[in-house]
Amino acid sequence: MMDQNLLERVNPVFNTAKMTVFQLAAAGEQDAVRVAEKLNLSFEETQNSVSTTVSPEQMTTNVILVETRWRTCAAIAEKTGCKTVVDLPCGYTPRAKAMSQKGIAYYGLDLPAAISEAEPAILSLIDEDKRSSVHFCGVDATNGESLKAALKDAEGPVCITTEGLLMYFTDSEVGALCDNIRMILKEHGGCWVTADPEAGMQYIMTMQPIAGDRFMEIMMKSKTTAEDKSDVIVGGNSLNVSPMGDVALNMKNAMMFLARHGLKAERMILSEHMPEINSLDKITPEQAQAIKQNMQKCAYWKITAMDTETAVDTADLKAEDFDMQASVTGDTLILSLKGRVDTLTAPNLLALFERVKAEHALSDVSIDCGDLEYISSAGLRVLLIMQKSCPNGVKLSGINQVVREILVQTGFDAILDIAE
Repeated sequence: MMDQNLLERVNPVFNTAKMTVFQLAAAGEQDAVRVAEKLNLSFEETQNSVSTTVSPEQMTTNVILVETRWRTCAAIAEKTGCKTVVDLPCGYTPRAKAMSQKGIAYYGLDLPAAISEAEPAILSLIDEDKRSSVHFCGVDATNGESLKAALKDAEGPVCITTEGLLMYFTDSEVGALCDNIRMILKEHGGCWVTADPEAGMQYIMTMQPIAGDRFMEIMMKSKTTAEDKSDVIVGGNSLNVSPMGDVALNMKNAMMFLARHGLKAERMILSEHMPEINSLDKITPEQAQAIKQNMQKCAYWKITAMDTETAVDTADLKAEDFDMQASVTGDTLILSLKGRVDTLTAPNLLALFERVKAEHALSDVSIDCGDLEYISSAGLRVLLIMQKSCPNGVKLSGINQVVREILVQTGFDAILDIAE
């Protein structure tokens, strides 16, 4: 079993899910309260970060947003009529219990580090006769084979729900996710319901009535908190509709991004699908009414696969196709990587590096990337750990165009030594 510490270090983004379940508990969702208690979560641990302290307005807004997202996505998923819900990522929220009670099969997919903690906590809330319809699996959303394996027993059309995932992805990662979603929908049928593309708009429309003129200051603080917790730059991909500038154009570009990956979207106006939100009782009636009216301007997206076969599958390698060879020459660690370095495989790379470093005084790392097909943010984080640990840093050679574009998009081309 992989060391939990390694899993957390290569991809700490799952820590934001602990923020979410605590906020859902604060909204009065009793099963979320039980999960938070089982995990011994505290306000300080889940809401504040190394550089920010959550204000009352920020906490109130976050609680309303999380409850709205959680209840509305579930309501839309049920309305689709799909008898299988795929929660990607499932985080620590207790949706599995609600779905199992309604006779809906539930697949909770998330990073292995999150699943190892969430699965026992959530299963303990579910009656034993209902547990057979609940499935948890550690995956990397950019790795198509890991998703396919997790859903191998899923029956009938599926409704995939995504809340709070896309904002942490780069363009290459969200593109791989779209290809994988299309693969699942083509195989199983169904749809993808996501709150993420217009999350920025919804945040502003919720924050304004609560914070007034301070909403922009608080919004930026929330962004900083999320980045501190996840160690990822938030909101930097083409599927996040920026609420700044020409929103209509930004939305059109996001729709075009989906189309390039063989997907099409229908906007589900939030005010038309939003059930009763308990946390709105915690603010003034005037603020609650203003938020409800603002939700007429926001939408969740119901996404389906196009009939066209032009989409490119970027996830054709199996997780087990990953391989690495290592040797030490003088004070240089020489690595050769094959396949994908993502959340599922990056811990192995980190473990190898730290084992070698404990035995040798390394000055640098030289990596042959000739057979490296893809690297996610988890893999990049391991490269950064290597870079900071070795006086002469990391040198990459033989990288292909896909990997080069990822390095450029993320700014790693300016951090690492890349041979032409």
